[in-house]
Amino acid sequence: MATNNTLQKVISEHRKAARLSRQELALMAGVGKTVIYEIEHGKISIRFDTLNRILDCLNIQIIFDSPLKRQVRLESG
Repeated sequence: MATNNTLQKVISEHRKAARLSRQELALMAGVGKTVIYEIEHGKISIRFDTLNRILDCLNIQIIFDSPLKRQVRLESG
């Protein structure tokens, strides 16, 4: 979907694909509409719980992965 996978692009593109205004997404996530605007315009810092609520409303998952995690998985079977 997103060609540029920056967080701001992913959120903006998903919001638009869902045909939600910033205000509608903000209401769904329980945050101020300014928060949505700031994220979509590259704000560097945001509370994780706030981000998680927004991503949840857009059905976006965060997946944590690392070389160590993959190695442990391989070694354990």
